[in-house]
Amino acid sequence: MTKNPGGLLNTGSTQFSGLRQRIAGSYMAVPIAFVAVLFIVNLCVNSKFISPSNIAATLAVSSPYILASLAQAMPALGGGGGVDMSVGPVIGFTTVLTASILTPLGLGNPAVFVPIIIVFGLAVGALNGLLAVYVRLPPIVATMGTYLVFVGLAPVVMPIPGGSVPAWLVQLVGSYGPIPGVLIVYVLIGLLWFGLRKGSFVRNLLNVGGDDRAAYTAGIRVNLTRLGAYALGGLFSALAGMLLAGTIQSGDATVGPIYTVTSLAAIALGGISLAGGRGGLLGAALGGVTYYLIQNLLTIAHVSVHALKIASGLVLILALALNGLIAVMHRRRMNARSA
Repeated sequence: MTKNPGGLLNTGSTQFSGLRQRIAGSYMAVPIAFVAVLFIVNLCVNSKFISPSNIAATLAVSSPYILASLAQAMPALGGGGGVDMSVGPVIGFTTVLTASILTPLGLGNPAVFVPIIIVFGLAVGALNGLLAVYVRLPPIVATMGTYLVFVGLAPVVMPIPGGSVPAWLVQLVGSYGPIPGVLIVYVLIGLLWFGLRKGSFVRNLLNVGGDDRAAYTAGIRVNLTRLGAYALGGLFSALAGMLLAGTIQSGDATVGPIYTVTSLAAIALGGISLAGGRGGLLGAALGGVTYYLIQNLLTIAHVSVHALKIASGLVLILALALNGLIAVMHRRRMNARSA
């Protein structure tokens, strides 16, 4: 049984595997080109943008964009209209959780703090997955409900920005000698993704996203796989909030929601099919970097907050249009080759 190029169901044909790799590589060309061009432009506008003394700060500020993109990518890869509208509010609430609950209660030790953040993220993601996969609510409706819960809960817990964060978390978004601390988080995420790829989860997720009926016929537990994707998305959102709390060194109930919009635009820019079955965390990360570089240019230009929101909407629309256009072009190319 052979699936479309976005999925991985096949009969073991090396010819199909090579074709799939070429298609994946062609999708990656666009986000790589975006990052390269925008990086050069940022460097021309601000030569200190990536200087040794500023690289840790740059990585820290960009990390919520990148991790939010990874969070949004997980349910999208699983198809079925997978989307997580709660990514931003979960990020914001994690800063509140850090600064107004965990740290004041003396739970700031990393051996205690980090597991709590991980469990929180997995639990929220799993809740979204249960509502979308097992209760069968439309994903956008299910996760919008979670969105509203955290948007309403965060200011109740912390009416005004403030609080404190553990010293080690501030250090994490800084540097350990010449090594930016955020890189440690990225390495751990990379190892996690590598382990999932070595196992069957990533392959199953892309199979499910490409064609859930074929995946079910092949013996893949479709619902459980999608549930796992939502749980991982929640984990990445919580990690993004943790790093954001360290960067702003406080909690802020209002800081999160914008990351929902940025994450949607970023995965589209990163070549991830919103229909599922095509893409990966590298593309999502590149999309997050692209969005951050755009925002950085607008900030340097002293664009107003309102204009930044308008730009976010325009980038989202253009990213979705570009993603759809590329998908159509590849589909036509594949049809021409098969003919």
